[in-house]
Amino acid sequence: GLAFDKPLFIFIGRLVGEKGADLLPEVIKDSFAFIGRKMNFLVLGSGEKETETRLSGLRSIAQGDYAEYIGYNETLSHLMYAGADFLLMPSRVEPCGLNQLYAMRYGTIPLVRRTGGLLDTVIDMGDPGGYGIVFNHAAVGDITHSIYRATQVYDQKTTFNSLREKIVSLDFSWEKSAEEYLSLYKSFA
Repeated sequence: GLAFDKPLFIFIGRLVGEKGADLLPEVIKDSFAFIGRKMNFLVLGSGEKETETRLSGLRSIAQGDYAEYIGYNETLSHLMYAGADFLLMPSRVEPCGLNQLYAMRYGTIPLVRRTGGLLDTVIDMGDPGGYGIVFNHAAVGDITHSIYRATQVYDQKTTFNSLREKIVSLDFSWEKSAEEYLSLYKSFA
């Protein structure tokens, strides 16, 4: 029931503080209030009951721009990656992170906090060679600002499409990593 003419922002994961999920209800409300109803949000996950309840409570203000699925559904997650424009990952802690890698293979642009594996795999679109949106703090204001940046780039179709083309061509495979380690090893031999 979400509008096809608006960018779709998704969150897929555990609804826990480490993933920044507790910030999502305020982020979504603030995005609608300060950016306008220029986007859709879709959340998939389960975890802390208070966060689940707050996310479900957003239906009363949704006006067709928000939906959530509380629970685990791998099939739905792949459909979401494939159909979304942007993936939100406001993690407070993220040793590696796979969701951003899955999303990029589907052409979904990641919005991530500058931490751990997210920092290692996503370069901000404002930096040379960048292709994602990176923010510094797991804070409502930083996340909402990254959503604003995403809506701006979404309206610039040439830039948006070139970012998508770039992210689907990135190679984070084990084969590439193994080649790099082997090359480094041989350089010392």
